[in-house]
Amino acid sequence: MISLSWFHNLVALAFGSVMGSFLNVCIHRLPRGESLVFPGSHCPLCGARIRWYDNVPLLSYLILRGRCRDCHGRISPRYPLVEAISAALCLWLVIRHGASVTTAVYYALVCALVVVAFIDLDHQIIPDLITYPGIPLGVAASFVLPDLTLKDSLLGVLLGGGILLAVALLFQWIRKKEGMGMGDVKLLAMIGAFLGWKAVVLTLLVSSFVGAVVGYAALRLSGRGVGQPIPYGPFLVLGALTHLLGGARWVDWYLGMGG
Repeated sequence: MISLSWFHNLVALAFGSVMGSFLNVCIHRLPRGESLVFPGSHCPLCGARIRWYDNVPLLSYLILRGRCRDCHGRISPRYPLVEAISAALCLWLVIRHGASVTTAVYYALVCALVVVAFIDLDHQIIPDLITYPGIPLGVAASFVLPDLTLKDSLLGVLLGGGILLAVALLFQWIRKKEGMGMGDVKLLAMIGAFLGWKAVVLTLLVSSFVGAVVGYAALRLSGRGVGQPIPYGPFLVLGALTHLLGGARWVDWYLGMGG
């Protein structure tokens, strides 16, 4: 007999993978201004309708060996990757917070962050459709999340948006060109709204370090000039997920050293 905890874990994996399939739709269609509902799932290469038995998260991609059943064109491995990430994060949140309102709120944030990261990678834009409503929703979440107060949420918005806005304006003043998009500013403000000001600190530390390492490596391997833009949103998302998945303890430990 399967225990209740194992049942919750299985449901979390299944639900997360199904939601991952929907996140793929958002990643593909939002930048194009297309409806998320109509038309139904179809091959991005030939436009053929995807049959229900070819639309099972993760499994269908493996069974079809990453190709469309109709045109036999290769489907990007990003699709199962997003489904796997969504399933893994959903499982982690259920294990840590149980089947609770906290899990639901954090998973909603995770979904938004995953969509933002992949859209920014593909198009170097962060949709206002996600960040604008995300900021007030994050503040509202402070009334139901046990580890987030209204004060922390508001400070997170001000600190997150304020720091990157100052950096962006300073860079533009010195270099006479845009160095950071306002989408990054609004994204960090949204992260601060949901996770508080301490999350902003860790997010900036992680995103700056990883972004510098990855950016340097990418430029060295590609041979492109240093002026080539690199999307910063995915690094902000990585920093936020680091905090959400346990990094908050590191911040508390670091701040406690001073006491």
